[in-house]
Amino acid sequence: MCTHGDHSSHDAAGQNRRGFLRNAALAGAGAAAAGVGASTLGATPAFAADTAKSGRIGTWKPDATALQFTLAVMPDTQFLYWGSQDSVNRTPQEESFRYIIDNSGNGGDNGDNGDNGDNGDNIVFMTHLGDLTQDADASSFQQVDKAFALLDAHGAAYSVVAGNHDVSGDDSRGDTSYLQTLGPKRFKHAKTFAGSDATGYNTAHIFQAAGRSWLVLALDWRTTDQGFAWANDVIKAHPKMPVILTAHDIVYSDYDDNVFPYESGDPENNAALSGYGETIWDKLIKDNDQIFLTLNGHYWPSGRTTKKNAAGNDVHMHITNYQNRYFGGGGMIRLYHFDLARNTIDVETINPWILAQDPESRNELAAEHARITGPVDDFSIAIDFEKRFAGFIPVPVRPARPADKELVKGTLAYWRFDGQGAPGTPLSAGQTVRDLTGKGNDLTAVTLPGTAADALTWSADHHPDQPGHASLKFAGGRNPLHGTYLTTGPKAPLNSETFRSGYTFETFVMMPLDWDSGNNGWAAILSRRGSAAAAGKHGKNTDPNDPLVQFAISNNGREPQFNHYPLNTTYPTTNWGHGLVELKWWHLAVVNDGRYTRLYVEGAPVVDNPKRISIGLTSLGLPWLLGGHEREGAVDIVFHGNVGDTRIVNRALSLDEFLTAR
Repeated sequence: MCTHGDHSSHDAAGQNRRGFLRNAALAGAGAAAAGVGASTLGATPAFAADTAKSGRIGTWKPDATALQFTLAVMPDTQFLYWGSQDSVNRTPQEESFRYIIDNSGNGGDNGDNGDNGDNGDNIVFMTHLGDLTQDADASSFQQVDKAFALLDAHGAAYSVVAGNHDVSGDDSRGDTSYLQTLGPKRFKHAKTFAGSDATGYNTAHIFQAAGRSWLVLALDWRTTDQGFAWANDVIKAHPKMPVILTAHDIVYSDYDDNVFPYESGDPENNAALSGYGETIWDKLIKDNDQIFLTLNGHYWPSGRTTKKNAAGNDVHMHITNYQNRYFGGGGMIRLYHFDLARNTIDVETINPWILAQDPESRNELAAEHARITGPVDDFSIAIDFEKRFAGFIPVPVRPARPADKELVKGTLAYWRFDGQGAPGTPLSAGQTVRDLTGKGNDLTAVTLPGTAADALTWSADHHPDQPGHASLKFAGGRNPLHGTYLTTGPKAPLNSETFRSGYTFETFVMMPLDWDSGNNGWAAILSRRGSAAAAGKHGKNTDPNDPLVQFAISNNGREPQFNHYPLNTTYPTTNWGHGLVELKWWHLAVVNDGRYTRLYVEGAPVVDNPKRISIGLTSLGLPWLLGGHEREGAVDIVFHGNVGDTRIVNRALSLDEFLTAR
């Protein structure tokens, strides 16, 4: 579309705007365009910017299993195709198609000039957002056909929609040049084509990525009730597929294109449903939780917003359109980099046609438009895919595993909290949690004076990979000192264990939102009583009042810390992890192989694992504390948060022996 309004395909304003943009392109080409005659239909004008196409093309080879993949989005390319005015230039769009094919794998060389983006984007699908032509002329679609033949020849997966410059009326219009060129018959041999409605203007496509199927609905510029009924039926027929909805008109930008988004408000919420977008929302999006992302062109400038559907989940709604930019956008593409490991979609906007040119030969406007990096063009979306899709792809719950299956060789103590108390009920002073090894390292609850009765309660919350489906919820702190912790008995065998041959400590923790660094920092999940001074420890980094072993959460960003005094040194070895967010369960493990100690978070080694020989753990024969921390001979703070299954083994365990192992 040429303006924010809903003008016809051939309005004067559109033609004047087109003429302005074409003149700007000619001016930007500078002296290279001097003396060049008028181009003939389908020919490539002899602009310097047009002579740099790569000449090379790879193969379509996306990885359908990788957790990282890319969806390529191409908005309005109408100003490249105005056949009735003998103004056609396929080169920019074809260069983008080459880029998409060349970057469909996870590696390889696409022969760029070092400024053509990273190879290995794993592009799995491309969707065009409509307005393929400016005039809907048959000669324009003949040229569009030749451009898209490049994708077809290499087996690339894509979808298209009709824009208001390609068609008129609604999807009941009957035959058109658009339908003859880009209708269902074009996709009859495509592996991703899932069908169309009776009109042929509404199509469905299914691509494979991240080990699952994703549904793309490509709807007409104006869809009738029969079209919406068809779309709803398609979604119902594929009840476990995330859906990306594409159409030419859904949302528009609510700021002026002369003002950057961050000057006019929130760059994450500067778009709104258009009048027709309201219709799509009410008839299709609102009640279909599977639709999580919508993409449209038509309006400019680019923008985005998020709306809650009937299920209370986010629907990300984006407009992307660069037809008002240099060379009518020059076939610019938006890349949506999905990363299901990071729960993020990273979005960037590039122009492969410009990037394929020698940087030294680019004119000023080309150099400016090689990449568009404004806040509505280059951004990231945080999306917990598992949680967002849970309503239609239920997350399988890993069943609890029997305790005896977790008693690996060398297990000295194993405490878990299932089947012992109703969730929310307290553990009172003197209550016991049994050591499931049967070795006598049972834990007993100890309540500090002035502590509320519910300072330690049973909980059903747990890490998804935890063997026992329960935890203990500690509500402790230091200001004032309060809480209930657990301790081994005075004669427990674990008290005198020195672990000369190595050890593994494992636990599961979660901090609540009200965790406070001043009140809860340095609280220990697990610690060994007895001070460094009493054990004769001294030297660098030694605090004489430190407990001999403390597995704690620091006050600086909730970083896990394992501080311990080995047998072979008079000073401690300290392992540090990274910051742990609240309301997320974390599996923590400390492994010593008889020489070196390593801390793991979710099975990944942390960066601060000292290369220092640390043999065993010093002992004064005193008890171990779960949820308690000692200083100067007395408990000085109690943990705040949940603690799940905790296991102590007298040897180094491998990752596939951890409590989280599958």
